Amino acid sequence: MAQAAQSSTLSGPHPLFGELRRHWGWLLAVGILSVILGTIGLGMTWMLTLVSVLYFGFLVIVVGAVQLIQSFKSAGWKSVVLHVLIALLYLGAGIMIVSRPLLASLTLTWILGFVLLAVGVMRIVVGVHHRGTSRWGAAVLGGVITLLLGLMILARWPSTALWVIGLFLAIELIVNGWTQIFVALAARRAAHGMPTSGRGPITTGP
Repeated sequence: MAQAAQSSTLSGPHPLFGELRRHWGWLLAVGILSVILGTIGLGMTWMLTLVSVLYFGFLVIVVGAVQLIQSFKSAGWKSVVLHVLIALLYLGAGIMIVSRPLLASLTLTWILGFVLLAVGVMRIVVGVHHRGTSRWGAAVLGGVITLLLGLMILARWPSTALWVIGLFLAIELIVNGWTQIFVALAARRAAHGMPTSGRGPITTGP
């Protein structure tokens, strides 16, 4: 009976993974590919920076063009003029980014440095607000690290513009890849009726 119940459980949709339990291999492959690309990107951060800036520029152009086209179908809307102006600003910004990617990377890196400064300060304040709890020190430490990272970027700007964005993208690819690998392996364990949390075997009845 227990074996029949377990077989029925494995053949049906999993409450957490759903159909991913049957197709975990695809997620595993994507995760491995992401880790490989991110690792390669660590050695060519300048190229990743340019590619990501150009990609961002083309996205802005597409959004601006679509919004501009859509505005012609909004006759009678009180805000249509503002809608068109926003679309034109998007188009202009996108064209500038694509035509001057190095200048765009300088600006984006400068903005990123100040954003990290602000985020670091806010994280420190949040940690101080929670002082006395078990994790407040970790929050303060995270804020200090973010603050120092922002200071480092700004202190070495504009030279940091050639690698910072690419470095962040490479790290994100690696983190994303390992996350997908861990999820895929957990789904694989679920597909074989193995525990996914390390708390013991899966039980199907009393």
